[in-house]
Amino acid sequence: MADPIRIVALLSGGGTTLQNLIDRIAAGTLNAQVVGAVSSRPDTVGVTRAERAGVPVRVVRAAPKRASFADEVWAAVRQFAPELVCLAGWLHLLAIPDDFKHKVLNIHPSLLPAFGGKGMYGHHVHEAVLNYGAKVSGCTVHFADDTYDTGPILVQRCVPVNDADTPDALAARVFEAECEAYPEAIRLIAAGRVAVQGRRVVVSG
Repeated sequence: MADPIRIVALLSGGGTTLQNLIDRIAAGTLNAQVVGAVSSRPDTVGVTRAERAGVPVRVVRAAPKRASFADEVWAAVRQFAPELVCLAGWLHLLAIPDDFKHKVLNIHPSLLPAFGGKGMYGHHVHEAVLNYGAKVSGCTVHFADDTYDTGPILVQRCVPVNDADTPDALAARVFEAECEAYPEAIRLIAAGRVAVQGRRVVVSG
């Protein structure tokens, strides 16, 4: 078996996405290692989850208006020498430096490009989907770029929107899809099967 791909997770909240990756790795269904986590807050459940799993954590307090914020985040990431960075409930726009181009993944709780953009995260997305009357929703794993939710798409999973759905009910169904989609995207990258050609992501094999 190939060496596990080295992952750093970026956190701002509860860390449920990180926990999913940790659980998949422990179950032997994802050949990866979370070598570190960077959190924009010191007091989140996500930090607790990481520490409980033995994942070292660096905290870079959120200050997007501070000119050095992004540089501090990437400096913390580089300490862990990752092969892949996974945004896992990270709520801050970060410019992607050249050495991490197409090495940063994000997961969004809708079928992009629908219901994406600044301010569209968590329940804001599910409320918008229901208010619009959409019949399907889902999740999107994409490469992060320098704007919100616009990077090349790697994996999407679709879920139905039911007439009786509340934002919580839809969120739970979408999260189930996220728990499958993110590991799938990581496996494809780890296997060397992913090439980015402009906006298109081509998966070989």
